Amino acid sequence: MDTKALLQTAVHAADEKRAEDIVALDMTKVSLLADYFVIMSAGSTRQVQAIVDEIETQVKAAGGVDPRIEGNKDSKWILMDFGDVVVNVFTPEERQFYNLEKLWQQAPLVDVSNWVNA
Repeated sequence: MDTKALLQTAVHAADEKRAEDIVALDMTKVSLLADYFVIMSAGSTRQVQAIVDEIETQVKAAGGVDPRIEGNKDSKWILMDFGDVVVNVFTPEERQFYNLEKLWQQAPLVDVSNWVNA
């Protein structure tokens, strides 16, 4: 599975579980950590886990790798590391506190509008 397909699958899966404010950052010119960071919000810790589970399921079904996961089912922030794509699922309060969009503000946004339902 190529990086762009992985990114698209993750965004689409998150949207299916009603993730909010999904943002993808193109990190290729600003960091060696990953090609893309995906950041999204979930209304509760249960929804955070549901989104993570759906992303993992859909990526695996599409032939992707199993992610390394930081956080657990009661976490307000779970990080999924697929290598070239890192997915961050936050509750709104945690997202605001860590403010990764500001931290990586020099990274260009990836247009994900075609991968989510409006």
